[in-house]
Amino acid sequence: MTALPPQPLSPLDGRYRGVVAALGDHLSEAGLNRARVQVEVEWLIYLTGHRMFGASPLDSHQIASLRSLVGDFGQAEIDELAELEATTRHDVKAVEYLVRRRLHTLGLDEIAELTHFAATSEDINNLSYAITVSAAVHQVWLPKLHAVMGVLREQAIRFRDQPMLARTHGQPATPTTMGKELAVFVYRLERIAKQVSGTEFLGKFSGATGTFAAHVVADAASDWPRISREFVESLGLTWNPLTTQIESHDWQAELYNRISHANRVLHNLATDVWTYISLGYFRQIPQAGATGSSTMPHKINPIRFENAEANLELSSALLDSLAATLVTSRMQRDLTDSTTQRNIGVGLGHSLLALDNIQRGLGEIDLDAATLAADLDANWEVLAEAIQTVIRAEVVAGRSSIEDPYALLKELTRGKRIGRDDLVAFVEKLDISGAAKQRLIELTPVTYTGLAGDLVDYLK
Repeated sequence: MTALPPQPLSPLDGRYRGVVAALGDHLSEAGLNRARVQVEVEWLIYLTGHRMFGASPLDSHQIASLRSLVGDFGQAEIDELAELEATTRHDVKAVEYLVRRRLHTLGLDEIAELTHFAATSEDINNLSYAITVSAAVHQVWLPKLHAVMGVLREQAIRFRDQPMLARTHGQPATPTTMGKELAVFVYRLERIAKQVSGTEFLGKFSGATGTFAAHVVADAASDWPRISREFVESLGLTWNPLTTQIESHDWQAELYNRISHANRVLHNLATDVWTYISLGYFRQIPQAGATGSSTMPHKINPIRFENAEANLELSSALLDSLAATLVTSRMQRDLTDSTTQRNIGVGLGHSLLALDNIQRGLGEIDLDAATLAADLDANWEVLAEAIQTVIRAEVVAGRSSIEDPYALLKELTRGKRIGRDDLVAFVEKLDISGAAKQRLIELTPVTYTGLAGDLVDYLK
């Protein structure tokens, strides 16, 4: 058998690349290397700007030229780094050599020895990961989550007053509205989105074991913790003063746990919408040219929500593993984090793919009000709760002497299907006030939704 030409192994880099490509700008190997170049360049600019070791500050043109190494980072740099790493067998050292080459090209050989000065590889890596993950989350993942929340919010408002039979334990229960049920998901996701937005992206820059040992030997008079803090914060990150060789990755564990939590809420949404489709509450809008089944022409399958379920499960499995693994490093350093962090993009990618499917799926369904109304009309027994509660209130008010109203309604309705006429006849015989009887006689499953519609207003 002839071997195939090189093919992407992951579906995220093959079938679904168009959906997740934006993450690759940050969480690919190239995106990481670009961030590494950024950290090395900014450290050079900081050291020279503060005249460290007698260096002169760079002029604005030189600074712009250095920063263009990041802004113009492209295929030439990717290829050159691959060539360098083939010799160094060390990715961060390859980046250092690349920066040194560019300094030579720019006529800045006099500051070459400040490249990677007093830095261990992990000083560069932890800042680079914080930069790339922050950008991926804030520029790609969160906007897509907000887009899904926007569609849900719009539908919650549109269907706020649409009565729907609730199903607790899968059984007919006190009616609600479709809008209120969708609003529940919006509210849950908003809380998590706020937590993700508030994530602290920590960084360290303190040397081989987090002690500033080499720094102090080179210049004992400088306030290296202050310098480290200023530099880390200049990159838009939060400084971590107490670390081993590595930044402890606690912020990553917190972030991935929050995103995994969002995945599970979205999974709940996908399974609920799938169920509402199966009940006929939502009808699927046929998409031109689409095929639901290779043999059954009539079918429209809820594939968007099924695809989302599977990808949310894959995402959470990987993110949960990252969160559990990254917080442990043997004594001052081991390399378990090195290979696991290369899969951050895969974890976020499956979540992004799921979000895209949910957004598209929500746009391909519409409410079937007739089905909802028919379902409510077939389940008048759900009013048993209302009747026994009104009787209790009447007893407390001294307008009724009925004993154990709950048992009375249980006998009438449990495991039975009854209609409007049955309930009206039952209510008319009750020992309660005329006003209470009238309220109950006028009550229907459609109108027994309490404040469900008004609760949608709690969405901000």
